[in-house]
Amino acid sequence: MSDPVSALNGAAFSGIATVEERGLAGMITLRGDLGSAKLQAAVTSATGASMPVSGKVELGEDGGLAWMSPDELLVLVHYGDVETKLTEIKAGLADEHALAVNVSDARAVFRVSGDGAREVLAKLCPVDLSAEAFGPGQFRRTRMAQVAAAFWLDHDGAFHVVCFRSVADYVFNLLSNAAQSDSTVGVY
Repeated sequence: MSDPVSALNGAAFSGIATVEERGLAGMITLRGDLGSAKLQAAVTSATGASMPVSGKVELGEDGGLAWMSPDELLVLVHYGDVETKLTEIKAGLADEHALAVNVSDARAVFRVSGDGAREVLAKLCPVDLSAEAFGPGQFRRTRMAQVAAAFWLDHDGAFHVVCFRSVADYVFNLLSNAAQSDSTVGVY
């Protein structure tokens, strides 16, 4: 069996912000009744994160939980732990109407950091990224130019962007182009 590799093998670019492909990340898509105590117990136990409310991401010791829609979470775990965590979640959801699927190898993750990070994402996404409108812990599903993407802001001021692996090169090029030193708009 071959060793897993990330979409872009750690590609990075530095300009008004630093864009980095983050490597392998464990991700589980979970569909079900987010109000269910059984579902909440299963995912919070697996990640150590609190249950997120609409538009938020919660990070814990062993992973995180991102609110994707009224019946969907993105469960974030270490890549090497994803199968164990998936089994744990499924066991916790016994007799519960839910679907949990490992989507780790179908996704790519980027980190956009530095003083120009807000501006880089604002150039590409129809989202108000002012500090008053988008703060740490917020999570958004949206379009990034022509592709679907999701991102959150951590407490260090860095954005974490998730996209389909099949468009990772396109997303990296978009982010890098928007981060070029001579491309500032000066909004943020």
